[in-house]
Amino acid sequence: MRSFLPSLGVAGALTACLVSGSALAYATGQTGHSGKDSSLTCASSMCHSTTGTKPTVTLEGPASLEPGQTGTYALVITGGPGVRGGFNVATDGSATLTAGSGSKKVSGELTHTQPKAFTSGTVRFDFTLVAPSTGATLTLFGAGNSTNGNNEDTGDASNTATLKVKVGDGGGDGGGEDDGGGCAAAGGVPLLGAALLLLGARLRRRDA
Repeated sequence: MRSFLPSLGVAGALTACLVSGSALAYATGQTGHSGKDSSLTCASSMCHSTTGTKPTVTLEGPASLEPGQTGTYALVITGGPGVRGGFNVATDGSATLTAGSGSKKVSGELTHTQPKAFTSGTVRFDFTLVAPSTGATLTLFGAGNSTNGNNEDTGDASNTATLKVKVGDGGGDGGGEDDGGGCAAAGGVPLLGAALLLLGARLRRRDA
């Protein structure tokens, strides 16, 4: 019994350290929680609680790009506990993301290198996206975490956002335009037939 009770005390202390340090575990960023997989977000990562006031998260940048063009984007976190913020951005398709200041790229996704302090209730993470070489419609996925800076998993909150980016023709096969041309061409056949019938009728009248 004597050896058992101290063991419980050690285990309890270790658990407390893990819990209190969970917010610090990913202070240098985490990927895989952008919301691209709806079951994996900052709220589900277990390193921050969801008890704080939710911030507003937006993705800013052009909604259309030409193939191969580079666009400048930003994930913006507004409100919430509003002391420090972190983020994770991912995209589907073959677009290439490039990290901006205070950010890094890990496994094709972007995240912060260190939590960034809010200024006037807002924190911003800039990045760029290079569009693929062919037409496509991409989706940017972003998660933003607004923390109270107490280095614990209490009182923080996060939110997610998405942004559709059309590249070139959006990946369409031009079927709509082909259909329009087909209708116009088909419409010309009856007109030609009517003209021939009218000419034939005139010729018959002359012969009569």
